[in-house]
Amino acid sequence: MILNRSQTLKIASAVMIVFLVVSGIRPYDRLIWLMEVMPVMIALPVMWLTYRGFPLTTLLYCSIFLHACVLILGGIHTYSHVPLGFYLQDMLALDRNPYDKIGHFFQGFVPALVAREILIRGEFVRGSRMLVFLVVCIVLAVSASYELIEWAAALTVGQGAYEFLGTQGDPWDTQSDMFFALIGAVTALVFFSRLQDRQINDLEAVGQ
Repeated sequence: MILNRSQTLKIASAVMIVFLVVSGIRPYDRLIWLMEVMPVMIALPVMWLTYRGFPLTTLLYCSIFLHACVLILGGIHTYSHVPLGFYLQDMLALDRNPYDKIGHFFQGFVPALVAREILIRGEFVRGSRMLVFLVVCIVLAVSASYELIEWAAALTVGQGAYEFLGTQGDPWDTQSDMFFALIGAVTALVFFSRLQDRQINDLEAVGQ
């Protein structure tokens, strides 16, 4: 039996909801879990509500799914204690658990595809160079905004904010977070732009 796109997306949504619920049973810290998975809780309803009026490309749905998995896994353990991060730390001989950098990579990768798709389909910009420039600017703005949210959380939560921030004593954590978001954006633009263009054309063809 071959599933169509709508059925596949419904299954992916169900899997994500189950993963989200299971992750909240016994997280490392309940408040940190909530703050880490909040973007997933917001994104899922938004995608459901916009599916008929503004369906996204399959590439973007898959990217959002992967990013959500990264966020939920970080919420379960906190970014500083994710087992995968410790494995990478040992394998690469690093001084700290690098799992949060995976999260920030996706924080650049996914918003880049989102911004690019909206700008193209809404015909808000003309010219490939201006498109790339605006996408990178949007990604850096999103990354900077998230760092401000982390700062506000540190002031509000106090002691528990250390786990949410995941700095692990790194004085350059904020700068490296934004750098990895930039790497994610560039990766999306360089390697996935053509695929996204084809899928956008397919969506527009179906809508006509």
